[in-house]
Amino acid sequence: MSKASDVPPQAIPAKPRAAAPAGRRKAKPAVAPQGMELASVAEKHTLAGTPLLGVRPIDLLGAAGSLLKAVGRTPFKAGLHTGNYLKALFDIAIGDCAVAPHPKDKRFADPAWQDNAFLRALMQSYLAGDKALGAFIEAANLGPLDKGRARFIASLLVDALAPSNLLLTNPAALRKLVDTGGMNLIRGARQFSSDLLHNRGMPSQVDSTPFKLGENIATAEGEVVLRNEMFELLQFAPTTANVHARPLVMSPPQINKYYAIDLAPDKSLIKWMQDSGVQLFVISWRNPTKEHRDWGLAEYALCLDQAVEAARQITGSADVNMWGSCSGGLTLAAYLGWLAARGEGSKVANTSWAVCVLDMPTVLDDTTLGLFATPTAVRAAKASSWRKGVLSGQDMARMFAWMRPNDLIWNYWVNNYLLGNKPPAFDILAWNNDTTRLPAQLHADYLDLIQLNPFSNPGALQIAGESIDMTQVKVGAYVIGGTTDHITPWQGCYGTARLFGEDSTFVLSNAGHLQSLVNPPGNPKSHFYAAAASASDPQEWLEGAGERHGGSWWPHWRQWIQARSGDSRPAPKKLGSRKYPPLCAAPGTYVLQR
Repeated sequence: MSKASDVPPQAIPAKPRAAAPAGRRKAKPAVAPQGMELASVAEKHTLAGTPLLGVRPIDLLGAAGSLLKAVGRTPFKAGLHTGNYLKALFDIAIGDCAVAPHPKDKRFADPAWQDNAFLRALMQSYLAGDKALGAFIEAANLGPLDKGRARFIASLLVDALAPSNLLLTNPAALRKLVDTGGMNLIRGARQFSSDLLHNRGMPSQVDSTPFKLGENIATAEGEVVLRNEMFELLQFAPTTANVHARPLVMSPPQINKYYAIDLAPDKSLIKWMQDSGVQLFVISWRNPTKEHRDWGLAEYALCLDQAVEAARQITGSADVNMWGSCSGGLTLAAYLGWLAARGEGSKVANTSWAVCVLDMPTVLDDTTLGLFATPTAVRAAKASSWRKGVLSGQDMARMFAWMRPNDLIWNYWVNNYLLGNKPPAFDILAWNNDTTRLPAQLHADYLDLIQLNPFSNPGALQIAGESIDMTQVKVGAYVIGGTTDHITPWQGCYGTARLFGEDSTFVLSNAGHLQSLVNPPGNPKSHFYAAAASASDPQEWLEGAGERHGGSWWPHWRQWIQARSGDSRPAPKKLGSRKYPPLCAAPGTYVLQR
């Protein structure tokens, strides 16, 4: 484990702190995005925004109160839907019910749920209850905020009460009990105890022991060519005889470690770029501690300028292309706005944005983000992280898990505790389990971005004394979204493409948040749509996007970036330069910090 005192003596000091820290910015009132139904989109993503905000016990009580309020305000509708449910139970009892789980609902994939009359009736009763409760909430005489809160608490309760979560009503667990003579429960109890002690009571999602950074993941050849107190800059070695003159500088999320794009070689986006003749530089952020609580968006944005200057000097290119993914894209947008305000926008020619929402919905009562993003909750979240100095990566991971509890919690509850199986050894999950922290100031800045929507409201954000106006940013843009992304909904990612003009390219991949990024060629189930972001509405864009392309979007993006990366020249024989000599081999030292 690398500590601050372990940083080698040749580390380069960071530039002075920004003149106007992010926490002192002057904000204008935010304006709701035009031409997009982001409110309705957010309502479908029950916990959108809450990984940064958290959900307090009082918020859960308030959500439960909204559900009770629905019953109190509309008792007739409550009785009507209760009657419908009782009728469904009667139909189930006489074997005349057609209720069935969704084909992709893995909880009821075991044939016994259909073959055994008792289990089939139990499953149908559960599904009918879920349907009746959902229909009642939709019909209840509640405002959008209360309706969203009622929907939220109902979904948590219904998911938790699924019969598949119980030993005596899970056919696979019962078979395992007989087959192992009860050893599955003994193993499950051990794993449950371990999770209580070491994972704060959450079921472990992965066995990370087989994965070693620099050995079987994060193995792309490269060197650290710049290090300061906030980041390391990795330059990766090209694998082609010739390279393009204009380099690509990548800004990954501060919420995670960079190597999501460098897992096993066959799914490494970094390896794909090396093989594409692209001169690649990737930032590896330091994992901050409480001593770094004052690192904010302004400081991180200025780090990008140091990385760009190093890439320009090493390659001899007058400008660069850049890539920003998820929260790293927020940093990139702030940096581009800062460059434009200083008249230095020519440093960056083209940009790629992966699963990144810049045009954020305003926190209004009719958005699900507004379910818990009250001024009191936001102040409490900021105060909590400031006291601790950081927002824990484990806390964020817990909230991300509760965004998809069936997949990320109850699935592992059954696997680990009822079946007594070890969690899977999977590189993507190992990366996801390798959490990082957010400095308190950056956490506060992210919450302000959600509230102020500054990239769509000129003047609402200042970086190092410069007022940010994204209408002054002139860059080519390639934007990727995922159809099943529950963190950055694709409709919001489409809004990012619209910020950079109708000539921007938008790509919609049939995957979720991380899977749309880690999307190597070869998966027969992969497909995507690609077209200019010329339509004002995302659904209108999708309807007019043309043919569906089979396979990964990576080859499509390769053509786009190569065409915008300048002339071909012989690949460099050595990495770095006299000014920026190699300090150590990739993946560097900061990525190893816990």
